[in-house]
Amino acid sequence: MDHDGGHDMSGMSCAMHMLWNTQIINTCIVFPSWHITSHTTFILSFLIIVLLGVGYEYLRLIQHRVDVHIARAIISAAGGKGRSGGGRIRLGSGRTSPVPSSGGRNTPDEEGSTSPTAARRAAAAAAAQGGYATVPVFYRVLRAALYGATVFLSFFLMLVFMTYNAYLILAVVLGAAIGHFKFGDTMNVDAVLNSDAGGKGMACH
Repeated sequence: MDHDGGHDMSGMSCAMHMLWNTQIINTCIVFPSWHITSHTTFILSFLIIVLLGVGYEYLRLIQHRVDVHIARAIISAAGGKGRSGGGRIRLGSGRTSPVPSSGGRNTPDEEGSTSPTAARRAAAAAAAQGGYATVPVFYRVLRAALYGATVFLSFFLMLVFMTYNAYLILAVVLGAAIGHFKFGDTMNVDAVLNSDAGGKGMACH
């Protein structure tokens, strides 16, 4: 047992702490093989953790962009059916919802199937039935893979946080802040003003 609440793991010299500490040498990060044995390896480890924090925020951005792409693809498909007169969006509940048409003639909004008006109409049609548009299998697999990667990285950073090492905790927070600054340069004002839910952080999935 050392003097700041840790103990050495036999054969590996990894100091484990259950209290706040600032130890650098002999700190292991998540794996025994990630063993800080010098100030140089500590600086490299610090930078890697910062980059992991930035990467987490980037993954969240990619998730959002993929969802936007999928939504536009669904709206485009629904819009194409709508132009033929009376197309329908398939809802998650198994029901269908009519897509507004103009009696066989295309309006400027309907010609651009991903225009804001077309998107609002398709979304309103789905909402009116109390369901969600069905996501194709390929996109579901893609969303699941991104979600799994995000959850893994989130919990990995949580384990880094649980080393109780002040410097490593700072690295996690710094990476999250840099990533949020870099990739959070836009805001959906309507969503913010009309939603009571706060933004997701690393502890939320």
